[in-house]
Amino acid sequence: MIIIRMDSRFLGIPELDETPPVAVVIDVMRAYTVAAWAFARRAERIVLAASLEEALDLKGRHPDWVALKDGPAAPGFDAVNSPGLLRSLDLGGRTVVQKTTAGTVGALAVKDAPLVLCASFVVAEATARLLRTRGADRVTFVVTGEDGRADEDLACAQYIAGRAAGAGTDAAPFLRRAAGSRAATELAEGVREGVHPDDVALCLELDRFPFAMVATTEDGLTVLRPWTESAA
Repeated sequence: MIIIRMDSRFLGIPELDETPPVAVVIDVMRAYTVAAWAFARRAERIVLAASLEEALDLKGRHPDWVALKDGPAAPGFDAVNSPGLLRSLDLGGRTVVQKTTAGTVGALAVKDAPLVLCASFVVAEATARLLRTRGADRVTFVVTGEDGRADEDLACAQYIAGRAAGAGTDAAPFLRRAAGSRAATELAEGVREGVHPDDVALCLELDRFPFAMVATTEDGLTVLRPWTESAA
């Protein structure tokens, strides 16, 4: 693999002070693992909502859309932000509306960047491949959890950065960091609500899916869609 020069920055959401040329928004546990599973379950697109109120408003205007959120089940929402729970749904051809505590907030914070990718370990290699395809030489990785301190998100960001630059990066130490993170512990111990017992393991499945996820603006909404080299 050819090594390319890539200037990578790793910032929390509060540290974003400009619109970057390329942004990769990381939320491993669980927003962008859930989003990838939604596409695997044949969702057409994912609308990233700025608030619970916006998500419910969109659902109200489009009853066939599927609305999901962090935490426990709530009136008006069809699903929760859990890959273990979402993987049994048939989302064929449907639009999903997603609102989470960190992941969707991070994507909306950089929605005006020319290229916005949303990622986790399950789409890591496809994300790195897209960065190489686009020749990205200056990339801001938005580490969404814990104001930029979430080790599962930082580990994933650093791994993707290494792969995108063409380095022979071994995934094992990065996955170990994610497995030992605060988020993984809280999910495993049931501290967080709306959790399936398989969630942590599903979030740590490296390259489970062959697509990257690109966010663009459509009709005033921030919309996530899958990307593959063959489709491009």
